[in-house]
Amino acid sequence: MSAAPAIDVRGLVKSFGGRRVVDDVSLTVAKGEISGFLGPNGSGKTTTIRLMCGLLTPDAGEGQVLGMDIRQQGHLIKREVGYMTQRFSFYEDLTIEENLAFVAGLYGLSPARQHVRDTLADLGLTARRQQLAGSLSGGWKQRLALAACIMHKPRLLLLDEPTAGVDPKARREFWDEIHARAHDGLTVLVSTHYMDEAERCHRINYIAYGKLVAAGTVAQVVKGAGLTTLVLEGPQTPAAARALRGMPGVDQIAPFGNTLHVVGRDGAALDRSARQVAQQTGCALRPSETSLEDVFIHFMGEARDNMA
Repeated sequence: MSAAPAIDVRGLVKSFGGRRVVDDVSLTVAKGEISGFLGPNGSGKTTTIRLMCGLLTPDAGEGQVLGMDIRQQGHLIKREVGYMTQRFSFYEDLTIEENLAFVAGLYGLSPARQHVRDTLADLGLTARRQQLAGSLSGGWKQRLALAACIMHKPRLLLLDEPTAGVDPKARREFWDEIHARAHDGLTVLVSTHYMDEAERCHRINYIAYGKLVAAGTVAQVVKGAGLTTLVLEGPQTPAAARALRGMPGVDQIAPFGNTLHVVGRDGAALDRSARQVAQQTGCALRPSETSLEDVFIHFMGEARDNMA
């Protein structure tokens, strides 16, 4: 018998000022799963996360998070959740250790010193414990923010654009940390704009202007989009790009160095157009795998902006 999902919500709706920010969203996340949230700015990702962790009450819909009802037991859900926002919240004129001691006090952790000491060691912060938070690099600030979020041993970790402004090495180390904790049973829901980060999730969910457009593994979402991708290569790719604009089957044109990626839903029409232009410009033509970024751009083009 499989374990109950960590998140199981159905038909979530939330409106602000007469505008539906979350529109009939249903979502299931298994225990120990890293589930990614993708979508353009203003698509409802953050609001959906807040509905699921007890910070907001839905106008409609129901469900359970960690076995607790999102409507009746939001106050209990909050105790079991670590929530890390894009803007790290700590006192810059306090040391790492002092910041964590403050957080331990907020959660009523006892003995506080032991919890702080264990968390410092767990996140590799012990050697820097006397360093002022305001003097840390982006990567170390991120590590401190993660430490503060998991000190109380939550069962669900919600990450809202957690690596914005962080260098690639720190981002990779952060994700290694997240995967290690998911392996130990922590469930993670992460909102991100980085395609390489989305690809590190076990499953992804694409939200566009309040509606859940696609859900599944990266491979499932890419396949489900039904796109064809071709690559033109050669010195005349700028001319090829100009010629391809508006041609049958061509939905996206994106230069990558000396190559040109063209993407479309109508594979046969795309192939005819690309072959014609390749012949005209002397470019080599070959098929390519559709990327998650191609799918992301496709979904953005298909969605209707609910702010309009």
